[in-house]
Amino acid sequence: MAEGCMRSLRYGMVFFNLLFWLGGCGILGVGVWLSVTQGNFATLSSSLPSLSAANLLIAVGTIIMVIGCLGCVGAVKESRPLLLSFFILLLLIFFLEILSIMLFFVYQDQIDHYAQMDLKRGLQLFGTEGNVGLTNAWMIVQTDFRCCGVTNHTDWFEVYNASRVPDSCCLEYSDNCGLVNPGTWWTAPCYERVKDWIQQNLVALWIFALCTALTQVQTLVTQLYSSVHNESALNAYVSVSSIL
Repeated sequence: MAEGCMRSLRYGMVFFNLLFWLGGCGILGVGVWLSVTQGNFATLSSSLPSLSAANLLIAVGTIIMVIGCLGCVGAVKESRPLLLSFFILLLLIFFLEILSIMLFFVYQDQIDHYAQMDLKRGLQLFGTEGNVGLTNAWMIVQTDFRCCGVTNHTDWFEVYNASRVPDSCCLEYSDNCGLVNPGTWWTAPCYERVKDWIQQNLVALWIFALCTALTQVQTLVTQLYSSVHNESALNAYVSVSSIL
């Protein structure tokens, strides 16, 4: 009975750890795909040039895969050091996620202000040598979101020192259309457009975050129960052995 219970528990741990690992594989795969198919689409940030969607997904996916693999091997081998390491890492990630969410809501206004200032600094690098990724990123964002500049199209006036914008700001794209009448340019700010798009897709993001959190909690509870059960079984075995 006890042996069957432990076997089921071990299978459950392997299953949840495998789900965790597969999730990491999926995130890593998306990151690699973005990196290969949109290699020039790097980042809009000037202070964090390596911070791109592809790099973030690759880093997060790799970390999740390593932790998931650690849990799977630990569950199969019944290695207490590996399972303890997995438990500590997973618990640390869970608390970091909660802390990040809390800090985001507390400092949301400051984050908005910093992000806008950083993006405006990035505009100064638009079209310059060695910043192909940033240039392409701005062109794609302004074309797809039908916007111009960070807060408005006048942000570009400081970049060019003239009343002009990139051609990607035009309602109808054509060569040098950014030199024509401002009435032919998009007027919506890109920062607000992207922010609105994120808010519209928050439901999907929250569902994904909730599923991830539930998987983590389930894995933590399973791991904790397994550790307690193993400890109890070991104590019982020692007690019986001492009596005999």
